[in-house]
Amino acid sequence: MDKTWDCPAAAVADIPDGASVMIGGFGGSGAPIELIHALIDRGPRDLTVINNNAGNGRIGIAAMIDAGMVRKIICSFPKSKDPRAFTEAYLAGRIELELVPQGTLAERIRAGGAGIPAFYTPTSFGTELAAGKPTAEFEGRGYVQERWLKADYALVKAETADRHGNLVYRKAGRNFGPLMCMAAATTIVQATRIVEPGAIDPEHVVTPGLFVDRVIAVPDARQEEDLNIEGAVYA
Repeated sequence: MDKTWDCPAAAVADIPDGASVMIGGFGGSGAPIELIHALIDRGPRDLTVINNNAGNGRIGIAAMIDAGMVRKIICSFPKSKDPRAFTEAYLAGRIELELVPQGTLAERIRAGGAGIPAFYTPTSFGTELAAGKPTAEFEGRGYVQERWLKADYALVKAETADRHGNLVYRKAGRNFGPLMCMAAATTIVQATRIVEPGAIDPEHVVTPGLFVDRVIAVPDARQEEDLNIEGAVYA
């Protein structure tokens, strides 16, 4: 039942070439920077990354792209504040993009965790994003069929975890984390603090430990925006 690991490097050491990896975060909020950087050190290639955006600056997901690790990215916002890494790789044909509206992205991940293989949404109906997808009409309105999203691994940041993997998030840092924990075969979490089982009020648990496989304490986690302001480069 004890799901704690010693360090980020050990926790991501078995992520292989070709894996699909969900990475939590809404911009820098809830982004598991230390786990991402440990994965860069590990160096798997041909990854499919599922995230809200395609990275900023020269750290985090952007650094993964710079390192040539990402074959495909599935996201809602490939062009963020400083999208240099993605833009250069995309224009050079080194990375594939699957653009997904944000609400649809969240629902596809939720469906993956809930075991729902497909659903219908009006979002993107009649646009290029609906090309080639089944459509239907319900009560006089057009809908597009979207498929679930699952992944081999999820990298998630929480505020508090217990040794059994029960999680509590900090405010907006919650974002995609709970959905990704449910939709991945192996969920790896960095937490600001790890407490003993029973220390978290059960009414406050957001993600039950059932959906978490590995927990690592990262008490001094860095914020993506702060690193970018400093001009940090991870390579």
